[in-house]
Amino acid sequence: MRVLAALSGGVDSAVAAARVRDAGHDVTAVHLALSSNPQTFRSGARGCCSLEDSRDARRVADVLGLPYYVWDLAEQFRAEVVDDFLSEYAAGRTPNPCLRCNERIKFAAVLDRAVGLGFDVVCTGHYAQILDGLDGPELHRAVDPDKDQSYVLAVLDRDQIGRSLFPLGDSPKAEVRREAAARGILVADKPDSHDICFIADGDTKGFLASHLGERPGHVVDSDGVVLGNHDGAYAFTVGQRKGLGLTVATPDRQPRYVLSIEPTTNIVTVGPREALGVNEIVAERPRWCGAQVVSGEVFAVQYRAHGETVTATVHVDSGLLRATLDEPASGVAPGQTLVLYDGTRVRGSATISAAL
Repeated sequence: MRVLAALSGGVDSAVAAARVRDAGHDVTAVHLALSSNPQTFRSGARGCCSLEDSRDARRVADVLGLPYYVWDLAEQFRAEVVDDFLSEYAAGRTPNPCLRCNERIKFAAVLDRAVGLGFDVVCTGHYAQILDGLDGPELHRAVDPDKDQSYVLAVLDRDQIGRSLFPLGDSPKAEVRREAAARGILVADKPDSHDICFIADGDTKGFLASHLGERPGHVVDSDGVVLGNHDGAYAFTVGQRKGLGLTVATPDRQPRYVLSIEPTTNIVTVGPREALGVNEIVAERPRWCGAQVVSGEVFAVQYRAHGETVTATVHVDSGLLRATLDEPASGVAPGQTLVLYDGTRVRGSATISAAL
């Protein structure tokens, strides 16, 4: 089988490529250049878009004896991920850029190009499993719950899942690092990437301000009483507690949380924790990892990348997905992704548009 192994420059993609090579497949390595000026992206070992990462990817390919190429996807990454990130925040929503990158870059643009060049599958270092099911390949959680990345892969459809390999899904991270060291891979101890790769200093608020400009407005309570001011509603997300900039004391002296963000009026509404509770999540643009979900099915749903699941009854109608929760959830932010799980299996996802 001809395999295109995406090398990020980190330990996970390196070991994934090594395992596929050892399985006897014809493997070619590719590194994705996602910035026309990599120095404006992450420096050091904190992201996946730095000059250091590209050099590390080349060294890994050399150690493994793999043909190595660099694909320039900077323009598409800017349009599909960075610009989308900015427009979503400007609209009062909270996007997940890693999920969007998987959807539109790694498993759309890259996979499409790979298939066009005659490759059978694309291999990455994501922690997830692809298992054989009765109706074809299924996407499942990784065995290591602390590293599981099935949430950010829930945008893949059945065909994309069938053309993907995730060789690390059955391994804990410590085992992967030990294996890398045993293979002589120099990135064995390289720190995991964190935060958002295209924000060079990790200052998301500053990044948004530099691109969207200052947009002064008020922070108010549910009665419209002004409690403070801000320089841009885009700096907030539903459920946020810290950094609210309140200058007026609340009567009960209890913490306040962001309840809603209104970009048109530039108003951020805050309230007590109990006001965050919702019983229904509405999401748009559903994508199915296999057969479409039937209305009335019950799933464990996850509504943020590192959150726990809650049980919900799901209905799908006219392109909208409604999840009625068995118990209230809090901190559900529009723009995030709702992922449906049947046990460890990922059934599909949709973008959250409202929480009621």
